[in-house]
Amino acid sequence: MKKLNFASLLFLCTLFTVFTSMLTYPQEQLPSLQEGKDYLVICRDGGAGAYEAFPDVCRLPDGRLLCVFYDGYDHVALPNEKHPRGGRISGIFSDDEGKTWSKPCVIYDSPYDDRDPSIAVIDNKKLVCNFFSLKPIEDSNKRWEGLGTWLIWSEDWGKTWSEPKQIFAEYYCSSPIRTLPDGTLIIGLYADERKNGCGAVSVSKDKGMTWSTPVDIDYGDLKLDAEPDICILKDQKLFIAQRSKGNLPMGFSISEDGGKTWGVSKALPFPGHCPYLHRTPSGVLLMGIRYPNKGTCIHISTDDSITWSDPILVDPCIGAYPSMVTLKDDSILIIYYEEGPSSNLRARKFKVNSKGEVEWLSWSTNT
Repeated sequence: MKKLNFASLLFLCTLFTVFTSMLTYPQEQLPSLQEGKDYLVICRDGGAGAYEAFPDVCRLPDGRLLCVFYDGYDHVALPNEKHPRGGRISGIFSDDEGKTWSKPCVIYDSPYDDRDPSIAVIDNKKLVCNFFSLKPIEDSNKRWEGLGTWLIWSEDWGKTWSEPKQIFAEYYCSSPIRTLPDGTLIIGLYADERKNGCGAVSVSKDKGMTWSTPVDIDYGDLKLDAEPDICILKDQKLFIAQRSKGNLPMGFSISEDGGKTWGVSKALPFPGHCPYLHRTPSGVLLMGIRYPNKGTCIHISTDDSITWSDPILVDPCIGAYPSMVTLKDDSILIIYYEEGPSSNLRARKFKVNSKGEVEWLSWSTNT
C-alpha cells in the first residue's frame, strides 16, 4: 500500500470503512443506546445528498457551539449530474449546549469535493476552517487527485467567509489548528505516498497568514496513515497522535521545542483512526478515535500521555472522526458520524473525573 498514490489510499480507506462497518460487535453485544436519551442525531441532511461525516466542533466567544462537517451524497462525493458541485462544507450552530441545532448552512462549496473540515477560534477574533479538496480527473487508475490543504476565515462568527487560500499542495489535514501558549498556531498534517503518508506539522507566527515549511515526523518502523492531532502536555511539550494503518498500532511523537523537531514515532498500545485530543476540566487527557472493528471509542490518560486506558466504547457505529468540546457544566460533548448510506451526525455527552472514571449523561434529563 505504501506505493499507492494518495487518491488510491483514500479509496481503499473508503472500502475499509465500509468493510469494517460489517465487522463490529455481533448484534447481541451491541450496547442498548437509545436515540434521544443516550445520543442525539444532530444533523440528518445537510442538503447536498444526505451523507454527513467528518464533524468538528468548537465554542464561539459568544457561547454558542459551531459544528462544521462534510456534506455530500457518499463517502467521496465527486461532482455528478445530480450534485454538480460535489461534496461541500456545511455548519450547524447550537445555543443550548448541544441539545438543539440550527438548520445547516453552507460554509464552503467549490466545484470539487471539499472535505474533512476542522474549525478553530483565533485570538477570540475570528474563525479559521481548514480542509482539503479532491478534483475529479479522467484516469483509468484513479477517479480524483488531491489538492492539498486550504484555509478560509470568518470575522463575523460564521456569517460570511473569506476566499480560500491553499497553504500546502502536497499535505493534507484532519484536525483543527491549535494555539500554543505564546500565540503560535500549529497544524497537524500528513503527506501522500511520496513520503509514505508520514505525519507532519507546520506553524504560523502571524495568525495563520503564512506557514512554515512542514516538518516531517520520522515514522520509524511504524506503518501509519497519519491524520494527526496535537495537544500541549502539562510540561509544555507537544504530543502528536497519528492514525494507524488498518489494525496496526497507532503512532505518537513528542516535541520539546514547540514543534520545531520531533522524536521518532513510537507505537501506542492500540490501533486507531482519526485521533482527536482533548483536555478535560479534571485535567485528564482524552483521545477520541475510530477503533477498528469496534466503533467510536475514547482512550483516557491520567498521567499526561504516558499510559492510556483500554478503549471505552462511545457508540458501535463505525464512522467516528470524533470531535470534543467542554460544556458549561464541565461535561464533554463528543460529536461523530455513523458511516453508511445517508450517514448522520451524532452527539453524546459524559463526565470524566481525575481518576479517569467516565459517567455517561442522558439527554432526556438535566444531569
